[in-house]
Amino acid sequence: MSDPIEAFFAQLARQAPGRLLRRTAGTIRFELEGTDGLDVWHLTIDNGRIGVDRRARQADTVIRTRRDFFLRMCRGEAKPLTAWLRNDITAEGHFRFVVLLERLFPAPPAARHPRALTGEPG
Repeated sequence: MSDPIEAFFAQLARQAPGRLLRRTAGTIRFELEGTDGLDVWHLTIDNGRIGVDRRARQADTVIRTRRDFFLRMCRGEAKPLTAWLRNDITAEGHFRFVVLLERLFPAPPAARHPRALTGEPG
């Protein structure tokens, strides 16, 4: 699997992030604009489990962005909520899923928990 976006979604389907709340349920459709047209990914979140498919179905929230920017989020180089504030991604539907994106994407490279810097137990 050479496509990093496909690998990102495959990883989500295999193992949902531990930070995903067990009570979370809903659907998110990602529409990624690229030079080859529109890429669509659909996530179904059900009590902490994630299902992924490529069908353009109805969703609770629709997230739109450029494919190259989405790659930056997959690598942890851009944070979803900050991207939304800067209009790098747009969202329609339930805002709670925009906030949930922070839990789905990796932390920035070399990020550390603040307690690690102070020596406090985490």
